[in-house]
Amino acid sequence: MLAFSQPAYVLHSRAYRESSALVDLLTPQGRLRAVLRGARGRAGTLARPFVPLEAELRGRGELKNVGRLEAAGIPNLLTGEALFSGLYLNELLIRLLPAEVPHPEIFEHYALTLQALAQGRALEPLLRAFEWRLLDELGYGFALDRDRLGRPIVAERLYRLQPDAGLEPVAQLQPGVFQGAELLAMAGADWAVPGALAAAKRLMRQALAPHLGGRPLVSRELFMTFKEPPRD
Repeated sequence: MLAFSQPAYVLHSRAYRESSALVDLLTPQGRLRAVLRGARGRAGTLARPFVPLEAELRGRGELKNVGRLEAAGIPNLLTGEALFSGLYLNELLIRLLPAEVPHPEIFEHYALTLQALAQGRALEPLLRAFEWRLLDELGYGFALDRDRLGRPIVAERLYRLQPDAGLEPVAQLQPGVFQGAELLAMAGADWAVPGALAAAKRLMRQALAPHLGGRPLVSRELFMTFKEPPRD
C-alpha cells in the first residue's frame, strides 16, 4: 500500500461510520479526502481546521486512509470575523479545487493567509488577495490593468467583467460595472483609493460565481447571520 507524509490542513470533517471521520485535507499535492480512524481519540482532537499538521496518508484510490496525524506548528486561533473568514476560505477550496491536483502555491498562500488572520490583520485585503490567487492558479485569472483585447485600462472609463474573457469597456453606467480607477487600484493593491476594496469584493464575486455552480456559500450566509444585530 502506497504511504506518503506531507504537510496538511483539515478543510472539513464529518462523522463516518462508528468511530471514524471523513476529512477533506489541503496539502501541497492538492485537495485529498481520507478516512481518519479513531477520530474520538487524540487524532480527532488534531483534526480541526486551521491547525498545521503532518499527515501520513495511505492508499492509491481517491479515498485515502490517515495512517498518522501530528501537529506541525502553532494552531491559528481564529475568532469572530476572522473565524468566519477562515471558514469561507475552506469552503472556497472544497468547492473549487479539483481533487488530487497539486497546487503547492495555493497551499503556501493559504498557510500565510491563516497566519495573517490569526494576527488580526485587516480581513478584506487578505480575502481579496486569496480569491485572486486562487482564481489565477486555477486558470480563471484575468488582467486588471488591461482589457480583454490587451488595451490599457483608462482610469476615467467604465468596464464590466466577462468572466471567460476579461474586462471590457462600456459606454455608460450600468449595474455591475467598475471605474477604471478602481481596477487600477486593485492591480496595484492600493486599498487607500476610495471605493477600491468595495469594488474588489464585487469583482471577485462576479469572477467566482460561474465556478460555484449557482449554489450559495454556506460560510457567507453564516457570516451575514453573525453580523446581523440581535432582534428585540
